[in-house]
Amino acid sequence: MKDLMLRHQSGTVRGKIQVTGSKSESNRMLLLQALFPQISLANLSNSDDTVAMKSGLESDNDLVDIGHAGTSMRFLTAYYSILENQEKTLTGSPRMQERPIGILVDALRQLGAEISYLKNEGYPPLLIKGKRLTASEVYLSANISSQYITALMLVAPNLADGLHIRLEGKITSVPYIEMTLSLLHQIGVETTFSGQHIQVFPKKDIAQVTHAVESDWSSASYYFSMVALAKDAEITLSTYKENSLQGDKFLMEIYEQLGVKSMIKNNILFLQKQALGSMPIQLDLSNAPDIAQTIAVTCYGLGVACDLTGLHTLKIKETDRLVALQNELIKLGATIEITDKSLHLQKRTNPIHPNVLIETYHDHRMAMAFAPLALLVPIRIQDADVVTKSYPGFWEDLEQSGFLLGS
Repeated sequence: MKDLMLRHQSGTVRGKIQVTGSKSESNRMLLLQALFPQISLANLSNSDDTVAMKSGLESDNDLVDIGHAGTSMRFLTAYYSILENQEKTLTGSPRMQERPIGILVDALRQLGAEISYLKNEGYPPLLIKGKRLTASEVYLSANISSQYITALMLVAPNLADGLHIRLEGKITSVPYIEMTLSLLHQIGVETTFSGQHIQVFPKKDIAQVTHAVESDWSSASYYFSMVALAKDAEITLSTYKENSLQGDKFLMEIYEQLGVKSMIKNNILFLQKQALGSMPIQLDLSNAPDIAQTIAVTCYGLGVACDLTGLHTLKIKETDRLVALQNELIKLGATIEITDKSLHLQKRTNPIHPNVLIETYHDHRMAMAFAPLALLVPIRIQDADVVTKSYPGFWEDLEQSGFLLGS
């Protein structure tokens, strides 16, 4: 699939959707399963990222290419570092080789890991010579990516004395760290997290356990957007938990302002159209940056001004998401300004330009965030297959919800 034309005839959305498992939770549990084979997993994500993670954990090859899978790059770097007497070259797509990993490599080297850069200092590809890591304390910048912290936490039970992580600077994406802590607790690993300190205690063995992965809240965001932009809408999504570990559950609170009533009952998430709340929208998304694109597009479609801050991690994602958002929203007629960590969208006063081709920049979230605008105007999505990175069935599920797909 190359370019995809999207339209919606009625503007009314109805649907019952089973969303794939969270890739954040799936990838964490897959690494823990590699350390503790007593873990059985259900409702794993079918995303490209999780397929890459599973393949990387199981691969006997000396060379492992994880493509665009950023989470897999971080987690596997830590995992390969503790595989005694094994040597791995870990690489990825051209964009992956532009995404920094030096902070994690430096932290692993503090623990005794043997990692070298094969091209540019601070970036993949990496040559990793696995060995037993003997140190038990590490200093780490906390304001770049929570995935660096999580990568260390996941391998920490394997270290002889566990691991004390001393965090420096403001901690970003705290809910993702808390997710990792909770998953460790669920399999019996003892941890503490206080202020700038995380302690993970060693664990040699665990009891048999089955873990069912919750469906992905980031993927749910596109349905929140559809309900907000529709003339009328009722959508049910499964399987979601009241006590979710995912920070993107913040969607329920945000979209209350944007005209979406939501509730969870018996692991079903119910979404319904309602009146808009107070405007304009002002949000700090430092704990949930993956939903920034969806929110910005929803606000533009509704004609609502928004100021989104806490977006400093978006520049090192699949693309520079702030620049990409600005480029594509301007094509639709928006007035928007960005900094290196914020986005400021003015209230829309003119009609949305129809039939615009939205470039996706090899970024799954660009494709899915802009798709709901088809409720308002016909829109074209470039490289529509990019959604397989996190949500392979997205376009089929949109058809179920009344969207018309064409080339």
